[in-house]
Amino acid sequence: MTVPFSTNLVQPLEEFLAALLAIDRFAARQILTRYSEQSDAFHMIEQLIAPALEQIGAQWEQGDLSLAQVYMSGRICEELVDALLPPARLQRISQPPMALAVLEDYHLLGKRMVYSSLRASGYEVQDFGRMDVATLVMKVCEERIAVLLISVLMLPSALRIGEVRRQLKLLGQTPKIIVGGAPFRFDEELWREVGADAMGKTAIDAVVQTARLLKAMP
Repeated sequence: MTVPFSTNLVQPLEEFLAALLAIDRFAARQILTRYSEQSDAFHMIEQLIAPALEQIGAQWEQGDLSLAQVYMSGRICEELVDALLPPARLQRISQPPMALAVLEDYHLLGKRMVYSSLRASGYEVQDFGRMDVATLVMKVCEERIAVLLISVLMLPSALRIGEVRRQLKLLGQTPKIIVGGAPFRFDEELWREVGADAMGKTAIDAVVQTARLLKAMP
């Protein structure tokens, strides 16, 4: 299930969604500024920006939007999130190699939120960007990644995580996999079905799950 909207964010969500579909950066930024005093940065992202992108993704899957609208709305949101999220903490936590990727999706917002949250919490994590299954598997093997975080927006991309896990096993690689994104909030058992070790419902939850898995590792 998605994170429930605060009642005072229903109207700004509609306004923000309209601004994104109109590819209006200025209007989108004004809406965030207008309502920023009501909540902190992460709350604004998780209850306003992320739900708007989820709706855009759903409309695209139904054939109601163009790929250009999906792509540009994502870029606008990425720019806004960059300005909202806190800087990385200077003191780093001792850890095995970790990486974060978007699997065959065009939206990088979820990845960027998790990346910034991990960095702000003191973790060092490689940003692999957007990758297909074969490239991600190869990169994980090359870098000997011990914890892999995968962000998706669309269900087909979520289902491909199972293939990532299978190919890694064939190569003798068993990194811990943490997944996140809209499909896993709609179906809270999906992360198990694709062979993940944990699921983060939000960016902050992804940090919590990362810390839990790292603590359990030998």
